[in-house]
Amino acid sequence: MTDYPRPGDRLAVVDQSGSTVTLLDAVDHRVQAVLAVPAEPHELCFDPGHRLVYCTSAYHHGHYDENDGRNHVVTVIDPDAGEIVEVLDISPEHGPHGLALHDGLLYISVEAGPAGPGGVVVLDTATRKVLRRVDTEAPGPHWFVTDPDGVRGYAANKEAPFVSVVDLATGELVAKAAVPGSEGIAASPDGSVVAVAAPKADGRSAAQPGVRLIDTRTAEVVRTLPTEFPVVPVHWTSTGLLLAGELLDGAGRLSVWAGTSPVSVERVGQADVGAFPLTIRSSPDGTRVYVAAVFGSTVTVLDVGNPARPAVLDTLEIPHAHGLAYIPAP
Repeated sequence: MTDYPRPGDRLAVVDQSGSTVTLLDAVDHRVQAVLAVPAEPHELCFDPGHRLVYCTSAYHHGHYDENDGRNHVVTVIDPDAGEIVEVLDISPEHGPHGLALHDGLLYISVEAGPAGPGGVVVLDTATRKVLRRVDTEAPGPHWFVTDPDGVRGYAANKEAPFVSVVDLATGELVAKAAVPGSEGIAASPDGSVVAVAAPKADGRSAAQPGVRLIDTRTAEVVRTLPTEFPVVPVHWTSTGLLLAGELLDGAGRLSVWAGTSPVSVERVGQADVGAFPLTIRSSPDGTRVYVAAVFGSTVTVLDVGNPARPAVLDTLEIPHAHGLAYIPAP
């Protein structure tokens, strides 16, 4: 079994307000490059087939609930050379945010606007051309995930009371999983469950904060994992650990669950992280975890080899940290 991080592995981190992407050595965390990108970068996605990183820029200034207008570009980065390859203009689509990659296709969530209702743009990573869009019937699809087989996609919708379930082959909306507004979303390694943070983390909903588990066979919520505080990011490691970032008052918490099915999932550990965690990613072996906290301006590096006792290994200072990508060496 390969131990991560390995020499040559990199970590990419977004500075949302500073409009940069920082490339760091994943072993010693030394900064290798800081790249200026268009305003309000949000999420990152690594394409191992072409060894490129995609970065969405959602707004001109501000955030989802309060901004000076929506941006409409996706930046393509070569992490090995440490340089920007291209800036893709996806107009009239705007407000690109979530990213998911499967079989050479990049799925980009976009907000409602001139191009239509909220949806998902499908980009061919070989040509970097938009092939089509998928409507989600929600104004602001934010995060998007595909199942491991690339059969269905799931869009988390902050405003709509459902998760949009789409058939990736036909581009049709096939189901709406009832959820009271949603934040981060992730698929289990076997594709049987989708975890979604709900409700929207603005404190206005009376619904129990936590992580809803959606059975992908029925598109129904089969269990809620309650949390003390609202949750924004969720992430499933390759080893089957479910991670969630709770928003404490002036701080953040990583909660860890383990289990092979929705019935058996149980919380096994917790760790303190920076204020307002927004993104969680992990190394390919699932043992090294990274939590970006936008208010704390930190990326917390943790070892979850023992999930009952997540160990904080380092705290990286990255202003307004948001999107993350782990980039294995060639």
